[in-house]
Amino acid sequence: MSWAESTRGRGYSVIPNVFPQKDMDKIFEEFNAAQLTRSRAGVRHAMRIPAVAEMARGTALLEIAREILGEGAFPFRATLFDKSATANWLVVWHQDTALPLKERREIAGWGPWSLKDGVQYAHAPASALEAVVALRVHLDDSTNENGPLRVLPGTHALGVLTDDQIHDLSRKVAEAECLVPRGGVLAMRPLIVHASSKAQSEKPRRVLHIEYSVPSGLGNDLELAIA
Repeated sequence: MSWAESTRGRGYSVIPNVFPQKDMDKIFEEFNAAQLTRSRAGVRHAMRIPAVAEMARGTALLEIAREILGEGAFPFRATLFDKSATANWLVVWHQDTALPLKERREIAGWGPWSLKDGVQYAHAPASALEAVVALRVHLDDSTNENGPLRVLPGTHALGVLTDDQIHDLSRKVAEAECLVPRGGVLAMRPLIVHASSKAQSEKPRRVLHIEYSVPSGLGNDLELAIA
């Protein structure tokens, strides 16, 4: 099974050796120099950093995104997750359902809405989220000791789930750890149920999470904000 088939069928795939080591150093240097608000978990709205936007729109990632979503796939949001011994957290089982939009419009199936750093967000229906893929560029090796992403394979095909349904699936579906080498990429669908534990080592786990969609993937004449 190819990584594109795996992403469509299981909801995720690991693609090693996409970027050379020097590119990972350069990206993190750009984050340190950028004047963006940092949270305990990292940096939101990282498409505002020129080096991140350049990587997101570069051939290596666009080819992966378009192999999964089709021609016309484009990046719309980037987030840095920066987990370390001093900034450590766990994430419970969940799906990623909120999307950044250019304007707020009351449309059935969209919402609730929120405003984050000046950007409108709405929880989206499954039809819109099925047109999205996240490519997680690993700036460090992801190991079983530094809080790697864990997924429940195949759950992206079940639509938007309630908290009770997610809890039930976490007890029934065998989880998979996503161990990705530095410079590698994890492709994942936003509706796959996923989580991560606290890191158990001193080694950082820094991940650049870039999301892609296709034109008219949202329907209802809604447009994604570039974030």
